Amino acid sequence: MTGLLVLCVFSVVFNDISASTEVCTNTLLPGAKGDQGVSGEMGLEGDVGHTGKMGPIGDKGNKGDTGLEGPSGLKGKPGTTCDCGRYRKVVGQLDVNVGKLRKAVKFVKNVILGLKETEESYYLLVKEPKRFREALINCKLRGGTLAMPKTSNTNRLMADYVSQAGLTRVYVGLQAQSKDAVGASGYVYADSSPLQGFAAWSQEEEVNSRVSPTTNSSCVELLSTGTWSHVECEATLFFICEFPKSRRRGGAGGEGN
Repeated sequence: MTGLLVLCVFSVVFNDISASTEVCTNTLLPGAKGDQGVSGEMGLEGDVGHTGKMGPIGDKGNKGDTGLEGPSGLKGKPGTTCDCGRYRKVVGQLDVNVGKLRKAVKFVKNVILGLKETEESYYLLVKEPKRFREALINCKLRGGTLAMPKTSNTNRLMADYVSQAGLTRVYVGLQAQSKDAVGASGYVYADSSPLQGFAAWSQEEEVNSRVSPTTNSSCVELLSTGTWSHVECEATLFFICEFPKSRRRGGAGGEGN
């Protein structure tokens, strides 16, 4: 009887163990969600980080509106009284000095250098006998041209210049040009401008000037009387150079004695 009771207990225990499939498993099941925790305290502020790179420059903005006008400034101090009398005296003395300087320059030009002048030009009598072509070149090297008596006043000044120098004739910058295709010829100045308007031929030379001249014997000389005459271009004569005031740079040099 006792053995049967032990067998029954063993059988019940064995069945319970066989029915439970979870006794020998290794699976861990999550537990239930716990309660929310308490927030911790805020930490200390960290150090400043490194400065970043500069960004690109932005576009130029629109011009702003004009600001309000500022207040007027303080009144300035009164000026000093002008001593005009003293300045007038200084200016007057300067005028005197300028006048003396002009006279000195005129003395140098007219006496030492032997120059004559008009409003437009200076004239230099060169006492070096040259053929016409050589005289042209000589004046050019001095910075001027062979003198051209284009007006009665200029012609008279040049004639007096010749007479005062004790001479009777000089070359001037006027000669006959070569005949053109139709056989006509005329006279031109050293600057290539044609002879027109004023002329100072003597009566005899006036007739000769109307005849077509040969280029070899058709140069012109100025006489101390103020008249013009034909002369061989190969003749050696003194001559007068002309220097425009607007371009003269001291090229006249001195009188070619």
